[in-house]
Amino acid sequence: MGEVDELIGRLIGAGIHVPPEVANAMKSVDICDFTDFDCDGFYHDRPVVFLEIENGGVKTISAPHMIATLLHHLELDSGQEVVVYGAKGGYICALIAHVIGEEGHVTVLDPSIDVITHLSNTLRGYPTVSCHVIEDTPDCALPSLNRVLVTGQIGELPTWLSEGLCDGGFAIAPIGDRDGQRLIKIEKQGEMNLETDLGGVIFGPVNIEDTVFGTPSPEEMAELIENATLLLEELGMVDAEETDRLGDLIAELRHLPDDLPPPEELDDPREHPMVRLMMEEGAWFLRIWPMVQMMAEARLASPGAPDSEEDSTGHSDFIP
Repeated sequence: MGEVDELIGRLIGAGIHVPPEVANAMKSVDICDFTDFDCDGFYHDRPVVFLEIENGGVKTISAPHMIATLLHHLELDSGQEVVVYGAKGGYICALIAHVIGEEGHVTVLDPSIDVITHLSNTLRGYPTVSCHVIEDTPDCALPSLNRVLVTGQIGELPTWLSEGLCDGGFAIAPIGDRDGQRLIKIEKQGEMNLETDLGGVIFGPVNIEDTVFGTPSPEEMAELIENATLLLEELGMVDAEETDRLGDLIAELRHLPDDLPPPEELDDPREHPMVRLMMEEGAWFLRIWPMVQMMAEARLASPGAPDSEEDSTGHSDFIP
C-alpha cells in the first residue's frame, strides 16, 4: 500500500470524511508536483509550504485532513463550475478538476501575482483550470457562483462574492480574525444568505503579503513570556529566582509604550528598548527564549498522522 493509501486510511480511521471521488483524486494527483519544498510532512497530515517571498511571507498547501473536509462540504459533482478564492499552490484545484471532470471548470482567483505565477507552472497540465490575479473585484468573467471555496482567512465575504451567489449556490469560507476562524457555509436561498457553522479552524490569510510575521509589541511580548513562564513552571523547568526575574521582565515590558516602532526600523535593532531589555537579561534568558518562540506558534492537530508521531507542527490549518 502506498503512502497516499495509508494516509487516506488513517484519515478515515480518525473520523475524517473522505468522499470516494476525493480519495481517488488524491491517488491520482502527486502533491510533489505543486511544491519545490519538502513534501514528506504531507503524508503525516501536515501543511506543506509551496511558496516563500522575499519579505518573509509564506503560503502553504493545507493538511490533508483539512483538504478532505473542505471538499466534502463543497459537495462536488461532475460538470460543475467551481470558483476557488486563494490558490493553495494548485493542489486543491487539481483535485477539484479531477472530481468535476472534463465538462467542469475551475476558476482560481488570488491577490498575489507571485502565487498566480506559481500556479501557471503547477497547473499547466489542467486545461479546465483558469487562474487570475484579483484585487478588489474580479476583472475576469466569472461563471455562475454556484460553488465557491475560500481557502484563506477573511473577516467577511467580499461583496462581489456574497452578492454574486446564485440561488441555491453556496460558499465555504474560514471567517474570523488571524487567531482563529469558524468554517462557515453561506448558502443563497431566495433573497437571503443562510449561514451554517461547520466548526473552528485556523487558516493563514488569503493574501501572502498578509502572512509576513510582524515583531510583537511590548504588550504582546510580555504576554508571550508570561504564558511561557506558566508552562515552564508547570514543567519544573524554572526555579523560583528565574520566575521572579521573568516576572520583573514582564512588568518592565508592560511599562514600555505600546506604539514603539518595530526594531527592524532602527539602524541598530539592539538599541530598541524592548530588545535591550531582553538582551540585558543575559545568557539565562537565552534558555527561555525558544519556549517563548514556541508559544507564538499555533499547536495544530494532525488526525491523519501515524500513531507513533506526536501531534505538533507549525502554521496553517486546524480542526479541533
